[in-house]
Amino acid sequence: QKYGYYHCKACNIRWESAYVWCVQGTNKVYFRQFCRTCQKSYNPYRVEDITCQSCKRTRCTCPVKMRHVDPKRPHRQDLCGRCKGKRLSCDSTFSFKYII
Repeated sequence: QKYGYYHCKACNIRWESAYVWCVQGTNKVYFRQFCRTCQKSYNPYRVEDITCQSCKRTRCTCPVKMRHVDPKRPHRQDLCGRCKGKRLSCDSTFSFKYII
């Protein structure tokens, strides 16, 4: 799981997502995400590891977890290529290796 930056060329809308699924050890994206306005699907133009803002590690033991994500923000299952049309969403099935 990685963090991605998206840009819809049709609507000129930009968004970010903490639910970018890549081939392990690479930045090759498995699933596209859909623009909320025009419903066209896109790969992110930039992908990065989700890291702690304090120690810059992916997995850390910092007492305060300062992430580049908002854990309270709901996952848009209707715009996610991985869980669109599925019963369970990516955020509730994080521990499963593959959901296709």
